[in-house]
Amino acid sequence: MVFWNKDLLFCEISPTTYAISMQKEIFKRHLQDFRAKKEFAKTFEKETLGNLVSSHESGLIKRGPGIDVTLQKNKAINIEIASSKMTNLIIHPGEEFSFWKLVGKITKRKGYLDGRVIIGDQIEPGLGGGLCNLANTINWLIVHSPMDITEFHTHSDALAPDGDKRIPLSNGTSVAYNNIDYRFKNNTDQKVQILLWVENEILYAQLRSEKEFPWTYELIEKDHHFKKEGEKFYRHSKIYRVKRDRKTNDILEEVLILNNHSEVMFDYSLIPADLIRA
Repeated sequence: MVFWNKDLLFCEISPTTYAISMQKEIFKRHLQDFRAKKEFAKTFEKETLGNLVSSHESGLIKRGPGIDVTLQKNKAINIEIASSKMTNLIIHPGEEFSFWKLVGKITKRKGYLDGRVIIGDQIEPGLGGGLCNLANTINWLIVHSPMDITEFHTHSDALAPDGDKRIPLSNGTSVAYNNIDYRFKNNTDQKVQILLWVENEILYAQLRSEKEFPWTYELIEKDHHFKKEGEKFYRHSKIYRVKRDRKTNDILEEVLILNNHSEVMFDYSLIPADLIRA
């Protein structure tokens, strides 16, 4: 006879019950999308649209004490495979972008390898690890555009030290097939296009449109600091998206998009002492 703790969720009882729970969530998402009758972007055009809306680049291989370079290189391979499923995608007015509708299920047969994934509050090896990095890069493009983000999930953006310069939202977007998705909708009157490619261990990304939009966007982070809570440190900050008139540069809107409270997942000794508050 098998006994289990009644306080555990069904998915926490065993690996088998976890797998059953995941399949249930995957089926639920497919059913929700079918009922919603959403128009998902699925058209690709090799010809590049003329106007650059936003761009971003991200180094894929982190090197340093305690970092498994093999997992880092695997992450780069995973991102290159997934990027190839999305680059040159056209999102027409009214259409919605879905990360997982384009990438599909992660399997070894497709060439995916073990990279770094976050499970609970731990970073561990896992198939397809690193795709959160790709989703985060896409999110960076979108927050610098007039697109409407329709689904966004977060994990800690304090996965590694910031280096010489803190870049808000450089990490922190979470995706997991298929119920934890990243989605945005093209609510404008023109089509837009996503370009993604990997070169020399760098992920390059562009969001392009047919013509220039009358606004520009920037991110501002306020009250950035670290604080110890119990035995753990957390990053605190407030991140705002500022919308400006392109012609006058006047601020039209300043919206809080993230009240940041992220567990620090790197060596606490690397936290800048001047940013620690009691």
